[in-house]
Amino acid sequence: MGYEARMRAKADALREKGSAVILSVESSCDETAIAVVENGRVERANAIASQIDVHALYGGVVPEIASRMHVEAIDPLLDEALKQAGLSLSEIDAVAVTYGPGLVGALLTGVSWAKALAYAADKPLIPVNHIEGHVSANYVAHPDLEPPFVCLVASGGHSHIVNVTRYGSYELLGRTTDDAAGEAFDKVARVLNIPYPGGPLLDKLADEGDDHAYKFPHPHTPGKYDFSFSGLKTAVINQAHNLRQQGKEIDAKDWAASFRRCVVDLLVDKTLAAALDTGAKRVAVAGGVAANSLLRSELERRGKRAGLEVYIPPKRLCTDNAVMIGSAAFYRMMAGELAPLSLNALPALSMFG
Repeated sequence: MGYEARMRAKADALREKGSAVILSVESSCDETAIAVVENGRVERANAIASQIDVHALYGGVVPEIASRMHVEAIDPLLDEALKQAGLSLSEIDAVAVTYGPGLVGALLTGVSWAKALAYAADKPLIPVNHIEGHVSANYVAHPDLEPPFVCLVASGGHSHIVNVTRYGSYELLGRTTDDAAGEAFDKVARVLNIPYPGGPLLDKLADEGDDHAYKFPHPHTPGKYDFSFSGLKTAVINQAHNLRQQGKEIDAKDWAASFRRCVVDLLVDKTLAAALDTGAKRVAVAGGVAANSLLRSELERRGKRAGLEVYIPPKRLCTDNAVMIGSAAFYRMMAGELAPLSLNALPALSMFG
């Protein structure tokens, strides 16, 4: 019996049992991560190697450097994750890996490594969409959460409002028509001379400012639940340049706070409108921007005021990690989805259709 036939039989047995311990790999950008997740809900291990200090020297992620650092970090992380979980590789039921979207070289590192590990250890291989992983972080953080619910996914490269109709099934309600929210945060941070990573540092600076000190435009979009951040970002940057050319000082704390308020209001307004219009009872948030302190507090406050149950993962599960991949993988495998050894990285992978 060949590898794929054996893995199908093993996966069938796991589905029959209804449980699995999955070792998951995430390498879509500049974090190398390996986790062990049980039944899609229980975090047994979470090992991460960050590259922030290296990329900070260049003001952003350098794809070639990211790929090389993944290669260096991934084997030691396997040992660390198994040690945290108190398990041997033979006690792992399956291997999961992010295969898109993301940086192609970074993705290829994880995909190639995971395929080799799965084959050598004779374990089923499960392919996971990175964005689905972000949504699934909520399952680990909130064991009582089940579909359906509406989820805002906001990160450096993505801004979506998703109707999670059931495990592994997603309806796109709204999306950015241009820049992502995290990208806008990073680019405005540069105007304020905030080093990489700009978004999290801008969030901290904004805590000390007056969020009504400056007025910025609220973009309009044809789609009721869509976002647009490019015009807002450009307007904010141009306004800063104009003030400086006039010899006027910009209060960085107030500027950061006012911009953060504008972006957060847009995200929360659209998300709650989508949830209420679709009759959702629950709303969640995911992605790197979900670590933004104002977004977390405003979604919690306004969502509950609107009569919705609000689910927010801890900050450590908002940024890229492999726990979220292991959670998504469990439900993919339970639905009968496995990857062949021909699995390839898909940098522009979509979660919809």
